Amino acid sequence: MNIRFLLFFFITALAHSQSVRKYSNEFLNIGVDAAAFGMANAVVATTDDVNAAYWNPAGLVNLEDNEIALMHANYFANIANYDYIGGAMPLDDRSTVALHMIRFGVDDILNTTQLIDEQGNIDYNRISLFSAADYAFTFSYARKMPLQGFSYGANAKVIRRVIGEFANSWGFGFDLGVQFQTENNWKFGAMARDITTTYNAWAINEEEYAKVQGAVEGQNQELPETTEITLPKLQLGFAKMFEIHYDWKIKTEVDLFTRFTQTNDIISTSAVSITPAVGFEVGYIDMIYLRGGMGNFQNTRQLDGTESLGFQPGFGVGFKYKGIHIDYAFTDIGDQSAALYSNVFSLKIDWSLFR
Repeated sequence: MNIRFLLFFFITALAHSQSVRKYSNEFLNIGVDAAAFGMANAVVATTDDVNAAYWNPAGLVNLEDNEIALMHANYFANIANYDYIGGAMPLDDRSTVALHMIRFGVDDILNTTQLIDEQGNIDYNRISLFSAADYAFTFSYARKMPLQGFSYGANAKVIRRVIGEFANSWGFGFDLGVQFQTENNWKFGAMARDITTTYNAWAINEEEYAKVQGAVEGQNQELPETTEITLPKLQLGFAKMFEIHYDWKIKTEVDLFTRFTQTNDIISTSAVSITPAVGFEVGYIDMIYLRGGMGNFQNTRQLDGTESLGFQPGFGVGFKYKGIHIDYAFTDIGDQSAALYSNVFSLKIDWSLFR
């Protein structure tokens, strides 16, 4: 029997027999690179450096030398830390490989489940600390197609999620991206995430879980599900590049973020939900950059029962000198009213700097 048919049958059966959730592995939807955040993540058609491994691996083929990237951000008033490191290396003039790691975690959480001892006394020495952290490790491969202007790329990712000693999980999934550039500076891109659905298998420490049950009587009486499925998502984009008097360059892009389920996105049906994003970048002498954008348009319900339209703004600046790129973005993780703004910094280094 054809092995591809067996693989398709296995994945389909697995997806229908496990828990499919609207929101799963959401830390992988935050993004990387302050330059992208400044453009409200509207970069799927134009991404062309080491960070393309996340946004659209097809863009990796534009690398001329090895690159490494670092990023750090704090969210929720510095409660959560978000860190990223990536590296990419051209194999030849047609193909590139990359590796990157993402960590999103909350550390030093107080575990007060044993605060009260067997005699009913409060004992602060029984308080311990734990971390809840999500990790993603991704390998990317990209290659130029025989057709002029076309390239494709794929990601294989391993996901590790840990909640102290209470529970942990392993997951795996795949992404696929394509890009196309015309001779008159139009660019198009598509990024399909979790194309086979991403599967997470949880292991729950029942002994530790029993302590939580005892801490809040009548609560958490059943163990949560131990498997979850992340549905595919699609990001489509088109962009136009402009050059003005040689010194000034302008990049504009419009993207559509699509989920195959019903959410609060501005366009929402039972089958698909879509939210747009628009971004721009103005560059001067290929050294100084100004960026802005808006995205993540959501219908949000207020406390009085009325609905309003929320969105996620982005603003950023960048500086490039002799292979060193420093970028800054002022943005948030949700929208302009529902979350605190964060300062995001990222660093990118071209390996040619050391030659």
